Amino acid sequence: MTHIDYYFATISPFTYLAGTRLEEIAARHGASIAYKPLDVVALFGRTGGQAPKDRHESRKAYRLQEMRRQASKVGVPMNPAPMFWPTNPAPSSYAIIAAQAAGGGDLGGLVHGITRACWAEQQNIAEDEVIRAALTAAGFDAGLAGSGMLAGAETYAANLEEAVSRGVFGAPFYAVGDEMFWGQDRLEDLDLYLGGKL
Repeated sequence: MTHIDYYFATISPFTYLAGTRLEEIAARHGASIAYKPLDVVALFGRTGGQAPKDRHESRKAYRLQEMRRQASKVGVPMNPAPMFWPTNPAPSSYAIIAAQAAGGGDLGGLVHGITRACWAEQQNIAEDEVIRAALTAAGFDAGLAGSGMLAGAETYAANLEEAVSRGVFGAPFYAVGDEMFWGQDRLEDLDLYLGGKL
């Protein structure tokens, strides 16, 4: 079975814009997905990038245009300057890690629910009640929001190290063996690759 390692950040607007298209592509090709949330700001620092706030004004302006265009393209609502951003991505990431370990729910729906809460619903994804609501909506036990914090922290840190060692430098990032796809706008290429057309 083909396997996709999915590196992403819960505070990334482009992770939000990916929606659940990865899950649709994986289902079409019978591929499995390992969800690997990570600290994208730390990743930028380790791989030659910069946090959005530190980028040149021209890059900031282009990022906003791209967010608007991509949201329109995929038909989702988006606030380019959400009330609770940046915020601490660790608690929501730990919950995703715990949910993946527990199983039984919709992980893609959980990731999208959390990112949508930030980028379209003006909610603070660092808050327990927001995370618990996303877990419940995706079919998981809301109690996962506060469980396995130590294991979650260890996995979260390990995901970052693994990403750096594999050549990942942004989010979302999709890896199939040595074949890498950066950005939600490369999902079509991933689909073609899995279908043997690239």
